[in-house]
Amino acid sequence: MANFPVISLEKLNGEERKDIKLQIKDACENWGFFELVNHGIPHDVMDTVERLTKEHYRICMEQRFKELMASKGLEAVQTEVKDMDWESTFHLRHLPESNISEIPDLTDEYRKVMKDFALRIEKLSEDLLDLLCENLGLEKGYLKKAFHGSRGPTFGTKVANYPPCPKPNLVKGLRAHTDAGGIILLFQDDKVSGLQLLKDGEWVDVPPMRHSIVVNLGDQLEVITNGKYKSVEHRVIAQTDGTRMSIASFYNPGSDAVIYPAPELLEKEAEEKNQLYPKFVFEDYMKLYAGLKFDAKEPRFEALKASPNVTLGPIATA
Repeated sequence: MANFPVISLEKLNGEERKDIKLQIKDACENWGFFELVNHGIPHDVMDTVERLTKEHYRICMEQRFKELMASKGLEAVQTEVKDMDWESTFHLRHLPESNISEIPDLTDEYRKVMKDFALRIEKLSEDLLDLLCENLGLEKGYLKKAFHGSRGPTFGTKVANYPPCPKPNLVKGLRAHTDAGGIILLFQDDKVSGLQLLKDGEWVDVPPMRHSIVVNLGDQLEVITNGKYKSVEHRVIAQTDGTRMSIASFYNPGSDAVIYPAPELLEKEAEEKNQLYPKFVFEDYMKLYAGLKFDAKEPRFEALKASPNVTLGPIATA
């Protein structure tokens, strides 16, 4: 099997732009995942985010997690657990409004650092969406506009820790799923592995690399590209040693954004016939996804095809 795609953005604005775009195109078409190095987010910023995230888990969440797992009897299970994950998480919302000041137990320093990190990830997400537009032959800004809705995109971060697990063969760190949203940027632990994606029927490790950002495509990009790019099933395998840190930022459509295949990506003669995916409001998709996250994505698309068609206006602009 080909090596997992690791792409350097160092010379994106120089003579290697064409080659880098081709690498991203190949990764989007054949993997649904890729790993970025030299992405422009300073290493010292990432080091501080990692230090404070691990500190926060150790001081505020570790004991709580141990007590919760003990109360659920997960440490002593004898058969595979299919309805729970071995992870400790909290969620930050950045757009349309931030909730970072409302999250308990965060130090002022941690809040400030995570706000700064989110701004950098937001910019990188939008730059990547524009690169995807270039590769797809869409006008610059098309994907950002498609995500905009009436109030701009939804953007948030899931901060997760995956502590050592005594029965990793029976309890997943995170069960297999595709991501519902747009584009996902992950800052993951470089020492403790666990993230895997499904490629050609086999589970492939996403290599932990220092200061890298892992990118994967969500269900909404599959719809907008009419299946040219696909969201890919992935999971986290719990480990017996070490706690894995995962900071996943989700750049998603606004709740009232109407999602549908880009007309430019449909064959002109028979547009409706060539449209593989439904038109829907993103919030309606999320309501479906909430109960079916760990099931196959295709029935979600089919369910939305069966619901009444959404009346489409022009894509809102920022």
